[in-house]
Amino acid sequence: MELCDDDLKNFETHGAAPLPVASDQGYVDHDGARIWYAAYGSGSPVILLHGGLGHSGNWGYQVPMLINAGRRVVLIDSRGHGRSTRDLRRFTYELMASDVLAVMDALNLEKAPIVGWSDGACIALVLAMKAPARVAGVFFFGCNMDPSGTKEFEPSSIIDRCFRRHTNDYAQLSVTPDEFKSFTEAVSLMMKTEPNYSARDLAEIPVPVAIVQSEHDEFIKPEHAEFLARSIPGAELVLLPGVSHFAPLQRPEQFNAAMRTFLDKAS
Repeated sequence: MELCDDDLKNFETHGAAPLPVASDQGYVDHDGARIWYAAYGSGSPVILLHGGLGHSGNWGYQVPMLINAGRRVVLIDSRGHGRSTRDLRRFTYELMASDVLAVMDALNLEKAPIVGWSDGACIALVLAMKAPARVAGVFFFGCNMDPSGTKEFEPSSIIDRCFRRHTNDYAQLSVTPDEFKSFTEAVSLMMKTEPNYSARDLAEIPVPVAIVQSEHDEFIKPEHAEFLARSIPGAELVLLPGVSHFAPLQRPEQFNAAMRTFLDKAS
């Protein structure tokens, strides 16, 4: 039976599905932080990057499908998120992109496609611009490439439920469990001021890209997704009906089908 959690009540109470047992996991020390990673399955690699304030466990509905499809799935907790630490510098997408490269180097991953969700998508596209030789393609879900691409924030019960889950998970996973407020403020500052890439920057991206926009995304303007698809050479615009910014949790089968189609093409 297909899971449907459009209101995120299940996610608030239980989180995403539990991750399977990792074949490899650990930390990479990089530039003032310890970055947590885990790998699952075997075969052609794919890297999944979670959204802001979340952690890798939010991919619980995606990892088993990818393993069954013959993929080696690599999860990374972004700097300061989940089990990863941070120093006192402000968050930047480029700094977090460098953390991903450090994990790839530690795992001897020369190149891989990246699935990015929200902030994770920003990180993925930064990598596609700055280190295209390491990126086989980007599945870019629910994100902007300049601040004008975001909608004015409107509170909702769905966002509240997601935030409460993030609050609980941070307390359980972080080495600084009492610092969620300052962590949220630091991530929010990054979201409000970054990224700041132009159409000219986007035109230099040489890897396959899918711009994935949900019908009811709470944060990203649909016209911005269309702009990204026009600006990146060969980019495909993929629309997900009936879901919002939290599609991987709301209707995983729909999200997974679009993701797998892109990964098959990128391979």
